[in-house]
Amino acid sequence: MPTAWLNGVFLPLEEAHVSVLDRGFLFGDGVYEVIPVYGGRLFRLAHHMKRLDNSLSGVRITNPLTHEKWEAVLNELVARNEGSDQAVYLKVTRGADKKRDHAFPDNIKPTAFAMSSPMPGARDLSKETGVTAITLPDIRWKLCNIKAITLLPNVMLRQQAVEAGSAEAILINAGYAIEGAASNLFIVKNGIVITPPNSSALLPGITRDLILELAANNAIPFREADIHEDELFDADEVWLTSSTREISPVTSIDDKPVGTGSPGPLWQRMSVLYQDYANAVRRGEAE
Repeated sequence: MPTAWLNGVFLPLEEAHVSVLDRGFLFGDGVYEVIPVYGGRLFRLAHHMKRLDNSLSGVRITNPLTHEKWEAVLNELVARNEGSDQAVYLKVTRGADKKRDHAFPDNIKPTAFAMSSPMPGARDLSKETGVTAITLPDIRWKLCNIKAITLLPNVMLRQQAVEAGSAEAILINAGYAIEGAASNLFIVKNGIVITPPNSSALLPGITRDLILELAANNAIPFREADIHEDELFDADEVWLTSSTREISPVTSIDDKPVGTGSPGPLWQRMSVLYQDYANAVRRGEAE
């Protein structure tokens, strides 16, 4: 039975319950993080904690734990669950009041929750065939840099992709490709890796930032720039990235092949660099 953590208590996941008056349940009033675990070690925890702080600040919720206490809780959670590679989900809501009211209640305590699930181990890159995607209009709110639990637009967009037989929806806003419904976006053109710059239009991805670090450290040309919809369809390679997805090559968009229609050489190189980094985390040689 998986173990969860709720408001300071470790308990079986199926016994973790919150009030129906919790504002996360009533309004989606909260934020979350998903943190990979490689070899029992939390992946880039400091970066995830900084993003959690930014999200909480953006919705005006006080972080119920210090970074040190979060680290202790999450390490204990990982130790109590199976698998050396896991995905930790943590959520903080504004808490539960005695009535339903849109306005912030006074003097309520945030609800804090965390759980962990197994994640596949190292990928066999030689067997990767790529994924397909579709483009859809971006129907989300204007503060996508906040990792909020209000994900209904993302759910609807991803479901449209699934029903179209695709892995992801790439979102188009005012003629520009922004990101996926649950992923960041990269393209490759003429050997240059390009990703949209951080803004309120997209989530600042931890995996995204690591890819830019790896590119900088390995002499791979890159830049942060807006990606016009036409550039998306003219790209030599397209990638989607997230904490659990890592780096997925997109081989078809709207039934049109990307590049050669197969995972590209720069994706292969970057994926090797990423797996090398993950293995260094497993060995305790990287964060």
